Amino acid sequence: MLTLITRILKEDSSTCRIQRPFHLIELMNHVISTLGFLCIDRFTNQPVKKRISRGFLCLAFFTLAHASFSQVNDSTKRSVNFAGSVSVTNNGFSFIPSFSLGKPAIIVDLLVGGKRFSFDPQFRFDLEGLKPWSFIFIWRYKLIQSDRWQVKPGVHLPAIAFRSRIVDTNGTTYEQVYAQRFITPELTVSYSLNRNISVGTYYIYGLGLEKAGQTKHTHFLSLRSSLNNLQLTKDLWMRWDPQVYYLKLDVKDGFYVAHTLSMGVKDFPLLVATTMNKALETDVASKDFDWNISLVYTFGNQWVKK
Repeated sequence: MLTLITRILKEDSSTCRIQRPFHLIELMNHVISTLGFLCIDRFTNQPVKKRISRGFLCLAFFTLAHASFSQVNDSTKRSVNFAGSVSVTNNGFSFIPSFSLGKPAIIVDLLVGGKRFSFDPQFRFDLEGLKPWSFIFIWRYKLIQSDRWQVKPGVHLPAIAFRSRIVDTNGTTYEQVYAQRFITPELTVSYSLNRNISVGTYYIYGLGLEKAGQTKHTHFLSLRSSLNNLQLTKDLWMRWDPQVYYLKLDVKDGFYVAHTLSMGVKDFPLLVATTMNKALETDVASKDFDWNISLVYTFGNQWVKK
């Protein structure tokens, strides 16, 4: 890295200032890598649980930083994708299917990103009064993207879950909504068997940030597959996403199976989806069987900067 700094300083000042921006990008990548090694060295003296949680956060930060500088140095034509969906359902489901709202909900999923880096926020509301249920700000990076393999680390930074409680003030009771904060690193790995079938894993670790009243450590590991764009007729398609997963909330854990079935019409933005979840063996407080049905509106666009 010192060699690189020396080389930049030796450049003619006018050239280095404007015409050699890739040198600065290269320098920042070296700085990020160096700080990453220092970060890893710092965590080696920490307890195992702290090393895991903080290591995930460190990895997520440097992955996102590296992604930002890498995309600056791409080709002169860069595309930005904007897509999303709005779902109305009789029973809101979370990322983890064993967590459900138990009543009607509206869920807004958005995606803004380029070739590798994306920002995928989610906003979930209780349909009754549009009370907030959860806001999740997800940052993802396509670390490996080939015809067969996809590896995407990411982090939910932050993830905010809203809860309600009954408060009594001077003899008057009312419902109070409060927030619980989490930081949740994630890792998605998938392998495409062919154009329509893929298999993979999805892991998230939720670290609760509140001092009391919430789960401190959440582990979710899913083995999943996806059967996409299955043609039922010329215009009618179906998608099936089954999974088997393990869930651990602090000391309690369990095994579950779940699946999502979606059906739609070609070139039409509305589709119908249903999710079902079944507990196999668990001591986590959750329903033995749960399901929902959703009406989903999808949209998307792409901009190309020349």
